[in-house]
Amino acid sequence: MHNPPAEFSNLQVEIYNDDLTPVHFVIDLLRSVVNFSEDEALSLAATIDKQGNATCGIFPPKIANAIVESAQERIKAAGFPLQIKAFPFGSNQLANGSASGFNDNSGQTARKLKFKYAHEAVAWHFAGLSQEELVTTSRQFPGHMRADLQIAIDGLFSKSPIRFFGIYEQHRYETLTFAAITKTGQNAATISAAQFQEVEIGDGQAVKCLNNGLWLCAEGGLRYAVVLSSHREFGQESGTCVEIAVPVGELGSVLVQRCFDVLENAMSQARSYRGKVLSLENEANYRGRGSAILVHRLPTVRRDEVVLPEATLKLLDRNIINFVEKREFLRKLGQSTRKGILLYGPPGTAKTHTIRYLAGSLPGHTALIITAEQISLLRQYMSLARLLQPSMVVIEDVDLIARSREQMSGPCEETMLNALLNEMDGLKENTDIIFVLTTNRPEQLESALAGRPGRIDQAIEVPLPDHIGREKLVRLYGSSLKLSEQIIRESVVRTKGASAAFIKELMRRTAQSGIAHGRTDTVSSDDLREALDDMLFSGGKLNASLLGGIDAQAAAEMQIR
Repeated sequence: MHNPPAEFSNLQVEIYNDDLTPVHFVIDLLRSVVNFSEDEALSLAATIDKQGNATCGIFPPKIANAIVESAQERIKAAGFPLQIKAFPFGSNQLANGSASGFNDNSGQTARKLKFKYAHEAVAWHFAGLSQEELVTTSRQFPGHMRADLQIAIDGLFSKSPIRFFGIYEQHRYETLTFAAITKTGQNAATISAAQFQEVEIGDGQAVKCLNNGLWLCAEGGLRYAVVLSSHREFGQESGTCVEIAVPVGELGSVLVQRCFDVLENAMSQARSYRGKVLSLENEANYRGRGSAILVHRLPTVRRDEVVLPEATLKLLDRNIINFVEKREFLRKLGQSTRKGILLYGPPGTAKTHTIRYLAGSLPGHTALIITAEQISLLRQYMSLARLLQPSMVVIEDVDLIARSREQMSGPCEETMLNALLNEMDGLKENTDIIFVLTTNRPEQLESALAGRPGRIDQAIEVPLPDHIGREKLVRLYGSSLKLSEQIIRESVVRTKGASAAFIKELMRRTAQSGIAHGRTDTVSSDDLREALDDMLFSGGKLNASLLGGIDAQAAAEMQIR
């Protein structure tokens, strides 16, 4: 064997016919040394017999030399004159007839070769091309869209690649790039088992998302490689990086642009999450599945199950549901299609219940639920809201992040408030996004949010239930009990000034008392009084306040006096 010239990076392995070596020996040699299947070995042996020689593959020098040396040892031991040699790929030594027996990378031969390092597989795939003749293009995608990206990647590259490899990730916070996996020497990237993580997309479904991988593909004679890896920065959401390597030239540029167009379109469609109720995950998932995005299955709330004064319900309908229905007409008239609503009222007055009603009444809308503790993720939430619009962004207990600047405890709170104001101001007039903010303390809201037109279009009070509302709530939460009209009337009177949450808990405790006295579905006035005593008096004012019945306690005390 002679050393190949520097300009040749791969070797072409050639076998020559001698009319003396038995065919069965040639077939056995190809299967045991080159790792051919029986059919492949039979086909190549026939080519050798017919043409006098044939190429059994193009390999990196290390692999080619190992194949030749192993084959020559077996030939020598068997005593046959069979010749097998390796030449620099691209040289003129094999110009006469040898190409017809060549098994290119798209054939079964390619699927049988085994590589230890990624750079060996890449060199084999781009045989005859130096690194200077390749160009790479990369694009980064948001980590919370992993599921849609993976589905698109599977459609583009995973159906029929020439080869696919998982890559061992040595450093967690180092993005795996094409340049990195083609390194040789001590830090060469090692091929490993592919690692997947299941990402939930709701309705019990999950998408197997790849942590990293290398696809070797070909299309119309153009060979290309795709590298997928996680892009991580400390303290920030992980992203997904896709890099495509192609030979320099127009064909490669067109292919790269087309692939990224498909991926970008998959992101804009976002079919996995569109129209669902979402929040971002910021804690480990005990089931071992990652989600980045949590998909919530909220119970459907009908309009007649929203126990609010009719005037309040009509205000909700006009400002949200009817507004959405007329959105296209407003757009044609040049009017803004974004909206800001503030729901305010005492704790336990069913603001969250009302939001569930709205989420179920806006078909095609994606609802994003943001708690005050997640406001640091506002940028990611708004990125999702714009991507998945029409959408409804719900920020619960907004007073915790948007209270008056005079009441703020430090610069962090002001930074979060400014982020919220900037996001609300930065939306285009034709954006199909509705903000729904909730608060128990509207008087504490920063004037820049509550007192400036254009951010909040309508404030809607969610009050404590009146006499009619309390009766509806008693019947609703006590529907599984056999409530007499007397108990219903007594419950309504005794809960004056109580919240919807208080009445819900009262029905549960009344049922519990009935069970304790040996009744499974009926309750008495004594059961009701026992539950009320525990909730309003025995636990003191703090307990009544926690349960949303502090006003009911005051009213009861007035009756006692």
